[in-house]
Amino acid sequence: METLYFDLRPTRAKQQDVTEKIREAARILREGGLVAMPTETVYGLGANALDADAVARIFDVKGRPQDNPLILHLSGQQWLPRYCANIPALAFALARKFWPGPLTLVLKRRNNVPDCITAGLDTVAVRCPNHPVALALIRELGLPIAAPSANLSGRPSCTTAQEVMEDMGGKIQAVLDGGACTVGVESTILDLTGTQPRLLRPGGVSIEAIETLIGSITVDKAVTAPLSGDERPKAPGMKYKHYAPRVPLTVFSGAPDATAHEIERRMCPRTGIICFDEYRHLFEFQETRPIGSYNDTAEQARRVFSALREFDDTACTEIYAQCPDSRGLGFAVGNRLKRAAGFRVVECDAQRVILGLTGGTGAGKTTVLNIVEEMGGSVLDCDKVYHQLLDEDEDLRFEVRRAFRGVFTIDGTLDRQKLGAEVFAKPDQMARLNQIVYRYLVPVLERQIESVHEGLCAVDAVNLIESGLDRLCDATIAVTAPIEVRVRRVMARDGISERYARLRISSQKSDEYYRSKCGYELNNAADTPELFRQEARIFLRRLIEGLQEEKRYGVRGRKKGRVTRE
Repeated sequence: METLYFDLRPTRAKQQDVTEKIREAARILREGGLVAMPTETVYGLGANALDADAVARIFDVKGRPQDNPLILHLSGQQWLPRYCANIPALAFALARKFWPGPLTLVLKRRNNVPDCITAGLDTVAVRCPNHPVALALIRELGLPIAAPSANLSGRPSCTTAQEVMEDMGGKIQAVLDGGACTVGVESTILDLTGTQPRLLRPGGVSIEAIETLIGSITVDKAVTAPLSGDERPKAPGMKYKHYAPRVPLTVFSGAPDATAHEIERRMCPRTGIICFDEYRHLFEFQETRPIGSYNDTAEQARRVFSALREFDDTACTEIYAQCPDSRGLGFAVGNRLKRAAGFRVVECDAQRVILGLTGGTGAGKTTVLNIVEEMGGSVLDCDKVYHQLLDEDEDLRFEVRRAFRGVFTIDGTLDRQKLGAEVFAKPDQMARLNQIVYRYLVPVLERQIESVHEGLCAVDAVNLIESGLDRLCDATIAVTAPIEVRVRRVMARDGISERYARLRISSQKSDEYYRSKCGYELNNAADTPELFRQEARIFLRRLIEGLQEEKRYGVRGRKKGRVTRE
């Protein structure tokens, strides 16, 4: 069979040609043929949804199990009553917000929906794609299009027409090229037929975006583990191994820094690597496919399937992949990688590590905290929490106002410089302020620290020791620097005078105090900021690895450490 290729990309085709080819594709569908069409998520293999014979050919061409349901693609929410029954108001609210777009809703079906689409279930999955070619084709056909991803079953989904031709060329009637898919992973599937909305598959709409609109939703167990052989999937992508390359894949989950170095430790000469852009340099002698920055999950979603496919043309005998965290689109990307691996996952840093950072202002704590975030950790900025409480906690504001008269303006705004002038030069007044603040601040910070169940977290607090927060940390680090260097940094950073910068610094403890109270010291006397960054990264990596080893094997009694350039 010859597969027709219609190039409908805006830069390649005139509108008249696009219209004619859309009409031709709709004719093919009416006559029972199969047409691959672009959507914003991945390319879909479409058939007339009301033609059971045509739908059956989708399963044959893909090699798709018969108990794996398909999705009905509609042109808008106005079509829902034609094919769905007992539609809850929540469905229309979600459709208004996210359609056209990458959200699929599972609803009760009407009898006009063929059994082969629903795998015999009493529910049907429906969505409205956000792509002009797909919408034009549905409207021209005047009927819904049943369309799974346009790849061979189990293989990585296709995000370009060229990838569709690789899998489907000679097997279907036509391919419509609408350009590369802008989302790159399939739609999110939400089941609305139970007592509470249930996530069946993470995808192009994040769980956070859905919960912002409708509140908490339940995540089905099939999202994080495969269904057993006798369980029937309610939606595509729930039961079977999907998206797999032709060689074994192992996924490494955890902080980016930890996963990269665990892959580096395990890899062999013929190991292919899927990694974040920041870690490509670690694998310069490997066959590598970077999928974007570790914090750019949208780019990861666009690249992940192509990366998996590209290894089929290499001599690699296995693939190791870094996995994003579960925030936003990272949840969907990680889900696709884990399914492609058959849930063969290496957890690299399940232990919780809490680092306490302290030291005088201007010493370089911000640089160290930025590195923590680059390593996939979170940062608890105690000063930020303190100022938020000063703005919002009326009890705290009352006590500060009573103790330090005149530091609030008439409209209730705290004059921070006036309060600073009151306490920085007077140790007894500083102690008085701290006594008030600790009563309100410490319980809030304790709750936030205890809410960290795994991974890396850095607590940034000038008064880490005095407040008692150090007892909650696995290690405490004093970040120190020469006073004159600190003065210049504070002046430049905060836009204040030299006099006020020196006043702030003189009110704080000496480096010797922090050095004596903390388990580790990181001395910022490097010749350049970049050199200090390098030293700090090495220091943090070694410290974290050592702490994780302690937690893993119960080792105790580590000695104090110091990194300095005298």
